[in-house]
Amino acid sequence: MEMDLTGKVIGCAIEVHKQLGPGLLESTYEKCLMYELYLNNITAYSQVTLPINYKNIDIEAGYRLDILLPQELIVELKSVDKIMPVHSAQLLTYMKLSHITKGLLINFNVKNLTDSLRRLNLTF
Repeated sequence: MEMDLTGKVIGCAIEVHKQLGPGLLESTYEKCLMYELYLNNITAYSQVTLPINYKNIDIEAGYRLDILLPQELIVELKSVDKIMPVHSAQLLTYMKLSHITKGLLINFNVKNLTDSLRRLNLTF
């Protein structure tokens, strides 16, 4: 069975973490992950503006998606001591606002990356 897109992104993130380890800035991991996605022929965009639609008016509120795989997946990156509930809530909100059903929360500031990543799914 072919690996799903989320699995491929996780594989790319593991490769970045293997090369760099913990302790760097989130922006560094983001740039390296974008490059790794490119190397794996995965179309992705970084720092995508997410406007808020409030009563049929788009409001620019300064929200940005770390990495977006169009119509497929939002990847939210962290470089923190511990993933907190607010991090998952942030990603879920981004998913609801963009109508994207799959999300991936990845914390690079850990010894073992797979212990600190979360797959989130929504149904609309």
